[in-house]
Amino acid sequence: MPSETDPPFACPVDSAADPVTINLAGDPQGKGRARAFRRGNFIGHYTPEKTRSYEGMVRTAAMDAMGSRAPFDEPVEFVMRAIFAVPASWSARKRAAAITGEIKPGKKPDWDNIAKAWADALNGVVFRDDSLIVKVSIEKRYGPQPLVVVVVRPA
Repeated sequence: MPSETDPPFACPVDSAADPVTINLAGDPQGKGRARAFRRGNFIGHYTPEKTRSYEGMVRTAAMDAMGSRAPFDEPVEFVMRAIFAVPASWSARKRAAAITGEIKPGKKPDWDNIAKAWADALNGVVFRDDSLIVKVSIEKRYGPQPLVVVVVRPA
C-alpha cells in the first residue's frame, strides 16, 4: 500500500531488472577445446587449465559485479566488447587508426569462443543458465588496454 510520501503512480523499482556490467582487464581469451585422455579402456575429457583459470577470473569479476543480487531467471540480452591491445610494433599512425576503430582485430581468438568462455563462466552467477541468453551483440576492437566488458540485461 502506498504511503503519503510516495509520488502518485509510483512503480516499485525492481533492482534485479537493472543491467549488470562486468569488466575484466587483460587479453580476451577464448574457450579451449575439451581434451581427451585414455587410461586403459577408459576415455575421459577435461577442460584445459588455461580455460579453467580464465573462467575462474570471469566468475570472480561477475560475483563482484552482482553483489547480493540473485541471478537472472528470465531471458537476457548479452552484450560483449572484447578490446585487444594494439601491437607495439605498429606505427603511430596505424596505432591511432586501430584505437579509433578504423582497423579491426581480425585475429584469434574467435568471437564465439570468447563468448562461450564468458557465458559458461557466468552460469549460476549472473543468470541461472546460459540457455536464457536470447539476444547477443559482440564486438572485437582495439583499444589502449586489453579489456572485456559484458553487459547482461533482461531481454
